[in-house]
Amino acid sequence: MADFAVSVAISYQIGTARGDRTILSGMNIARDEFFAHFGVSINDLILSHREDLDRKRKVTRPPSEPKTRWVDGTPEYSLHIYALRKLFPEAVFIHILRDARSVVRSMLNFHRVAGTRLVPNEEAAYKYWLRTVTACVQAEHAYGPKVIHRLYYSALVDDPERSMRSVLDFAGEPYVPKCLEPLAQRINSSNVPEDFVAGDPAPDPGVVRDATNLYARLQEVPQSAEASTAVADEIEAAFTERVQHMATVDKQFRKAVQKIQTLEKQDSREPTRRRG
Repeated sequence: MADFAVSVAISYQIGTARGDRTILSGMNIARDEFFAHFGVSINDLILSHREDLDRKRKVTRPPSEPKTRWVDGTPEYSLHIYALRKLFPEAVFIHILRDARSVVRSMLNFHRVAGTRLVPNEEAAYKYWLRTVTACVQAEHAYGPKVIHRLYYSALVDDPERSMRSVLDFAGEPYVPKCLEPLAQRINSSNVPEDFVAGDPAPDPGVVRDATNLYARLQEVPQSAEASTAVADEIEAAFTERVQHMATVDKQFRKAVQKIQTLEKQDSREPTRRRG
């Protein structure tokens, strides 16, 4: 949905490029309203197909459990919180913070469980952790604790009821004991053996140090209690820059192809020179 949000932004940019002569500007359709309407449609579509998902998972729910809220745990969305907030202005985000070494071990062992490699090596895993956690912390500063809730993985393991209550209070949902049932087994562990060794090549010590230092610092410094307009502006500027790049990349590619084709035609028309 992050890429989709970029496409929505590009469409709005095109639809307002000529001022009131274009339909979006002529009808005073604001950018945020344009985004939010797509988000409403996505939400309605997902909820309308909930029964299909339950059938595939062989889950039966009584009418008293309509399940009108859905959760997406895609890790890459850590990097696209601004875009998701544009589509879903009422969405809230839970930043589950886990120490870098455990996450790296889990990522490197993931293919044993799912058959797919998440990262090519240990250093890439540490860099991925750094990117996603840094983005989440930036979003914490930008939007504040009413939008993003930091949850320590260690607390979830050590005191699951208290942790789950904090999450549900944050999301405005009631707590019931059944919420703890999914935590009966270790979450997101990829069943990493105790004797698991990452292997070669060894990661850059500087990257490992940056990750471990960041995690240590975040354990000591609590989540920001206030939202920062300045940080929010930085995130918006980065999204706008990405939109501008994606809006022009196709045009630039077509120009490059046309130039190559022109040069190839010129070469084919030049007479072959014979050596005397």
